Amino acid sequence: MGNARNIAFWVVLFLLVLALFNLFSGGQSTMASNSRSYSDFVASVNAGQVVQATIDGEEVRYRQSDGRDYVTILPPDAQVTDLLLERGVPVSARSQQQSGFTAFILSLLPFLLLIGVWIYFMNRMQGGGRGGAMGFGKSRAKLLTEKHGRVTFDDVAGIDEAKEELEEIVEFLRNPQKFSRLGGKIPKGALLVGPPGTGKTLLARAIAGEAGVPFFTISGSDFVEMFVGVGASRVRDMFEQAKKNAPCIVFIDEIDAVGRSRGIGYGGGNDEREQTLNQLLVEMDGFEANEGVIIIAATNRPDVLDPALLRPGRFDRQVQVPNPDIKGREKILGVHARKVPLGPDVDLRIIARGTPGFSGADLANLVNEAALMAARVGRRFVTMMDFESAKDKVMMGAERRSMVMSEEEKRLTAYHEAGHAIVGLNVPQHDPIHKATIIPRGRALGLVLSLPERDQLSVTYTKYKSKIAMAMGGRVAEELVFGPEQVTSGATSDIQQATRIARAMVTQFGMSEKLGFVDYANEQQSFLGSWQGTVNHSAETQKLIDAEVKRLIDEGYQTAKRILTEKREELDRLARGLLEYETLTGSEITRVIAGELLDRGEDLSPPSGGTSITAIPKTPRPRRSREDMEPEPTA
Repeated sequence: MGNARNIAFWVVLFLLVLALFNLFSGGQSTMASNSRSYSDFVASVNAGQVVQATIDGEEVRYRQSDGRDYVTILPPDAQVTDLLLERGVPVSARSQQQSGFTAFILSLLPFLLLIGVWIYFMNRMQGGGRGGAMGFGKSRAKLLTEKHGRVTFDDVAGIDEAKEELEEIVEFLRNPQKFSRLGGKIPKGALLVGPPGTGKTLLARAIAGEAGVPFFTISGSDFVEMFVGVGASRVRDMFEQAKKNAPCIVFIDEIDAVGRSRGIGYGGGNDEREQTLNQLLVEMDGFEANEGVIIIAATNRPDVLDPALLRPGRFDRQVQVPNPDIKGREKILGVHARKVPLGPDVDLRIIARGTPGFSGADLANLVNEAALMAARVGRRFVTMMDFESAKDKVMMGAERRSMVMSEEEKRLTAYHEAGHAIVGLNVPQHDPIHKATIIPRGRALGLVLSLPERDQLSVTYTKYKSKIAMAMGGRVAEELVFGPEQVTSGATSDIQQATRIARAMVTQFGMSEKLGFVDYANEQQSFLGSWQGTVNHSAETQKLIDAEVKRLIDEGYQTAKRILTEKREELDRLARGLLEYETLTGSEITRVIAGELLDRGEDLSPPSGGTSITAIPKTPRPRRSREDMEPEPTA
């Protein structure tokens, strides 16, 4: 509607300008084409050719006997009236006062038009569109309807406890008498807390689809702008809209952008954010009640929010939205696999077991990558091999088969990865080896991936030491096979991982007898799942921390060296197997170490220089017999 009005305005403006142009230039062009000199006019009068004349100020318009009209400009003190009357020409005259007034009005028209255009734009900026220069104080909250793609609680899986909390709010909106008859009051707000990708925004969209009431959505960063007072004005405008549509729900995504604790930081930008937060606190639970307006917000940084924002009366409930467990992952995979044709060999429970720590967004990406891989090779449905390849790509990075490696580099990489795998198989409480590869992926030349058999809520001291020993296995294997002088920089990430684990054991987990049960990290959570730390202890304590970290890493190094020295034959077998097959699964690693031959009917790991499973085929696929064709999915 607004676009149509804008187009109509510009069309009318163009027509007015065109009319004025024709008015001023058209008369002049006509006059120029029919004008005659004064001497020609006098000659025509004397010759008796003028049959009618009209005197208009300094002009004389006359018609000749041939029917043509002409105009001439009178010189000063010209006695044209007497001349015409002597020749018997009918003479008429126009009022010069009217002509002057008309000319004056016509001369003012362009200025009046410009003033009108200026008034139009000023009115539009002040009160018209929210995108105007003076419309910054208007709320940018969007009112969602079913046209925006309806999502229900059936589309949310793996976070059952969070769903139950929010389903109760939806039920309160649908049937408030059920709760109010016992004295219960509807919660004023709910804060969704969880790591990135766990489904907080999806839960809010499901509430919008289920509640059947107006649903406003806005981001925390939409409040604060470059102008002072804009944030508070937008908060007021948003709640005014919400009150007009009550009962309704207002969803604020990433509320930490506006809800940080007050008093942190300096400068005008911080003052403006605090002013916006103060207005938000007043609107949520101030002197005036907001009956029927429920605030739902999402954040992955609850520790930075202002305590006044988190108290009951503003956010009555804090709903935790964690990463899903194995049952939750299976349900999430089922939701995302609804529109994907799955092959008969696909078992979502096995995929869920092999993806510990995955968030809902990670699982959605996994299903999408599997579908893309199946489409690249021309399959009509997604197989288990596609899911395995997609999981490897998501967890380890895309294959870089175009990267050229010499035979010596391949051999060194094979022994490096074999060292990791052998140590991982022989240390206590270590996660099973899922896959080992010497195909470059991401920034690594090779990888050994371990996956836990179940979801783990805590890690023991023994398991941490085993992780350090496995990280040292690659460097130790290089030393044993190629000598201390030929070690490479390939252990950089391994050393970083071992150092990070050892330092956490010493400074956070209280796993050092010399340092005791003291937290030396002084870390603050930047968001759920990520940490930032500062040093706040003496130099002597720091020296002791460094010594303990080095002791744990040295013990892991000695453990790896002892295992690989004792298992040298197994190390050689596994390295040869990696050079031959390039990629080995956990069960294949066990068989290769035992000296068994692998019988791969259709090698899932093409030899060096071959085509990756993720590559788009550039030639038509060879025809296969009917017996070799993949079975069609059953209905």
